[in-house]
Amino acid sequence: VNLVESGGGLVQAGDSLRLSCTASGTERGRYIMSWHRRAPGKQRGLVASISSGGNTDYADSVKGRFTISRDNANNTLYLQMNSLKPEDTARYFCTRDTSSTGYYDVWGQGTQVTVSS
Repeated sequence: VNLVESGGGLVQAGDSLRLSCTASGTERGRYIMSWHRRAPGKQRGLVASISSGGNTDYADSVKGRFTISRDNANNTLYLQMNSLKPEDTARYFCTRDTSSTGYYDVWGQGTQVTVSS
């Protein structure tokens, strides 16, 4: 399976972006999906996740600003990012937890988000 992200870019603080991730194959919402990010000089971290049933979880740093969602019919995952801050600058990766173990074994190439102050 391939995960392909899009929607990143350069924005100003306070702006919004929506990231998309399209999965090849016929996943149809079977797996836990998430967005991770890696900022320069920092370890990558989980931003948000969504289960096959639509349950969501967020990192404390993005709660109330980011929303993860999925369109199972079109094998697409989204991340709506509002009120962006410079500290949100990172490369964002779409990931899949194939076995529902908390281990994300499938990763996309990522899309860069840069937020200027």
